[in-house]
Amino acid sequence: MTEFNSRPFEDHETTGEFDLADRHALRRVGGLSTELRDVTEVEYRALRLERVVLVGVWTEGTLEHAENSMRELALLAETAGSEVLEGLMQRRAKADPATYIGSGKAEELADVVLATGADTVIADGELAPSQLRTLEEITKVKVIDRTALILDIFAQHAKSREGKAQVELAQLEYLLPRLRGWGGNLSRQVGGRAAGGVGIGGRGPGETKIELDRRRIRTRMAKLRREIAEMSKSRVTKRASRRARGVPSVAIAGYTNAGKSSLLNRLTGAGVLVENALFATLDPTVRKAATPSGRLFTLTDTVGFVRHLPHQLVEAFRSSLEEVAEADLILHVVDGSDPEPEAQIAAVREVLSEVDAASIPELIVINKADAADPMTVSRLRRAYPRSVVVSARTGAGVGELMELVEAELPQFDRRVHVLVPYAQAALAARVHAEGEILKTEHREEGTELVARVPLDLAVELEGFEVAPSAP
Repeated sequence: MTEFNSRPFEDHETTGEFDLADRHALRRVGGLSTELRDVTEVEYRALRLERVVLVGVWTEGTLEHAENSMRELALLAETAGSEVLEGLMQRRAKADPATYIGSGKAEELADVVLATGADTVIADGELAPSQLRTLEEITKVKVIDRTALILDIFAQHAKSREGKAQVELAQLEYLLPRLRGWGGNLSRQVGGRAAGGVGIGGRGPGETKIELDRRRIRTRMAKLRREIAEMSKSRVTKRASRRARGVPSVAIAGYTNAGKSSLLNRLTGAGVLVENALFATLDPTVRKAATPSGRLFTLTDTVGFVRHLPHQLVEAFRSSLEEVAEADLILHVVDGSDPEPEAQIAAVREVLSEVDAASIPELIVINKADAADPMTVSRLRRAYPRSVVVSARTGAGVGELMELVEAELPQFDRRVHVLVPYAQAALAARVHAEGEILKTEHREEGTELVARVPLDLAVELEGFEVAPSAP
């Protein structure tokens, strides 16, 4: 294979000019192979289900950006349980409509598959059904794309009934246009007696196998949508209840494996699963937290995002992502040790805009400060003034984060000055739990309170207001 020119490449759509050597190169991406080299682990290697070769097309941006995308694809493949044998990248003006990488490069890819003993090819992009089919015919192994890989990981990690239903819906939406037919021999003959005696004009090929599969998939999708809508009602009711009590909501969003669950555990002691893997969290987790002054709010951990997150997943998980869209504040967690944190931020914001959460106040939380390059952290702080640097692992910066959260939370609607009888201790407790206490004094008649409270609670306290002193 020809040597690849590693200089950054500028995209010129008008001219489409590339160096000839670059255009014809199918470049190996270094550092992607996870093939075991210790001969004592041969038995373990033999148990691996899939050995994969990755392939991508570099159409725009820098070489570093393209290789980071491929490395992320390798992490996704490993998360799915695969062994990455090789990573190849083709530089083109645009992906080939027939084979994704071009017919000649597809033949080279087939040689690499044969030489490495791979049984699967994973493309770093979403392939059309015809591209999948053509590549499989050339390489003689299974070919999947980035979208199918992410859907597979979600299917492995979904634990709750709603999470499983959402993943299945996304998989069926992806599968529907990719069903493959094998000709008329799969047709269902429905004419004559089989068709209920429709007679002349009723005989014919009828419904083919692929049409039947599509109808069954659409029926299943409709059922899943109804089930998800029913399951989401409980979360909507709980969210409305918290709103009625005036409890502010803070959502933790961010790139997959940025440390969102670790931050949630650090802030609340929630004990949520923390794993150094992509998409370890799929089901939203809501926990109580308190500001330094004691003001209560809820923290919601959400599913992680990733570059080119499949649209099917965004739609299927829309009910879960409503926790973000309904929040008063978004803590946008960024992995400060990532090679391209700005790309992470852009990918997350793209998804937030899709779920109508782009207008919600956002605080950038630069996590993993203990492992991040100080130059990268400084660059991020300059680019995003509304940011804070923390380490969920060590606890560094968490105090500053909580002070910023308190300053960002919405203020209460009504200031009250009341004397609550001791017989109404439950009402006084609600003021402490839901309001912001400015003054407390215990008198013989009851507890005198000066506080800021939600409007509905202020209405309940109207009968206990303290009359202003005469001048």
